[in-house]
Amino acid sequence: MFKPGFLFGAATAAYQIEGAVAEDGRGPSIWDTFCHTPGKVYRGDTGDIACDHYHRLDADLDLLSELGLGSYRFSIAWPRVLPTGEGKVNQKGLDFYKRLLEGVHRRGLIPMVTLYHWDLPQPLQDRGGWASRETPSRFADYASAVAAELGDLVPLWLTLNEPWCSAFVGNLQGRHAPGLTDLTTALRAAHHLMLGHGYACEALRAEPGGGQVGISLNLADIVAASTREEDTAAASRMDGYENRWFLDPLLRGHYPEDLLSWYRDLADLSFLVEGDVAQIAQPLDFLGVNYYEQQRIAGDPGEPVHHARELPPAGPTTHGGVAIEPTGLTRILCRIRDEYGQIPLHVTECGANYHDYVDPNGDVNDVERIAYLQAHLEAAAAAVRQGVELRGFYVWSLLDNLEWALGYGARFGLVYVDFATQVRSLKRSARWYRDFIASHGGSGDGRSPAGDESGQLAMHSWGAERAPEVRLTEGVRPTDPTR
Repeated sequence: MFKPGFLFGAATAAYQIEGAVAEDGRGPSIWDTFCHTPGKVYRGDTGDIACDHYHRLDADLDLLSELGLGSYRFSIAWPRVLPTGEGKVNQKGLDFYKRLLEGVHRRGLIPMVTLYHWDLPQPLQDRGGWASRETPSRFADYASAVAAELGDLVPLWLTLNEPWCSAFVGNLQGRHAPGLTDLTTALRAAHHLMLGHGYACEALRAEPGGGQVGISLNLADIVAASTREEDTAAASRMDGYENRWFLDPLLRGHYPEDLLSWYRDLADLSFLVEGDVAQIAQPLDFLGVNYYEQQRIAGDPGEPVHHARELPPAGPTTHGGVAIEPTGLTRILCRIRDEYGQIPLHVTECGANYHDYVDPNGDVNDVERIAYLQAHLEAAAAAVRQGVELRGFYVWSLLDNLEWALGYGARFGLVYVDFATQVRSLKRSARWYRDFIASHGGSGDGRSPAGDESGQLAMHSWGAERAPEVRLTEGVRPTDPTR
């Protein structure tokens, strides 16, 4: 039961699809450096070519029309606009994104633009990266430059994508760029990312155009492994680490006190300056939620930071070993409404990695992804039925791409990409999603979807591409669940 005007979309990120990393004035990012560091990315894969989207822009935008999408979420590469992270704007870089935006509008879609999807210019990292208090100011300058040129074309802005990943996966766990493993550095990075968000909100709103401004957080559904105090306390800490450390300053104007107390014994928090959190807590027009997983957490005194351990999934998983728990999405969306107020929401990412291949008939029969999307769209609809103001749902991802440290070995796309030839093929899930969108209002045109008397989401009119019966895979495989 989605409301009129609900946006069904798909999402991408610049470094994962664009390629052309040294063309038309683009400078290096931390992910260029990370990918070219031996041992950091699966099989040494890099984004040097990726999906070659930079040279195949019009054909890729045609895919949006072919899928009947109502919206397209993509990111702008900071080093393509400001090659050193500051100073003179690279006009060729801005011109590329202007062509992209104009192409999206010509095809009748609503663009959602992410300013930062992890590709920090390397020269800024050389001066401390997000751990430096300078970087939020440079991010505001970048936001101003982009808004001045493109603001009249962008109705929906996201300042940051998944600051938890940028800060903690990149600076504490070391699995993502810049590949550091220090808690104080990670906490400084998290705070400065959020401060940069606050500055960028002001910068975007200072330019004419009037686009809505939000931020995209990856939120996990955290559950305790048992009712034992050590497990429930560990789950609370992990919820603070992954969810409340970002939700609370954004929507309540303060960091969670339990985590502040915990981190004071482990790290130097002198980077917290009076007035910063007020700057972070800018009014949001909407909040983006990226949902991929539920985590079962047990206490573990041997774990050095949070004394917590994630248990292996007990039920079905994706090919990457991530637990499939669609009801977790409903819980998260309702939790935001219940604990933080009725803020407009978009599911800005939701998707799964499966072992996709072209079969002898030339098809990519990804029936598991169809079942996954069906279940998560129903979970989103369940939140709407419970009164959540949900405005959009974006599948990750439009294209198979460079999946960060997983390289090209993990496929999340609706569209299959043969990376050697750059040929694109619609997977069965893409055709299914197209039919689903058409049967629920089509291309964001505002028509209400059909539902039964109980308000259940109609799941019966998809024709030849209706969701098949699929047994979801049991067991666990090595994974990096972050996008």
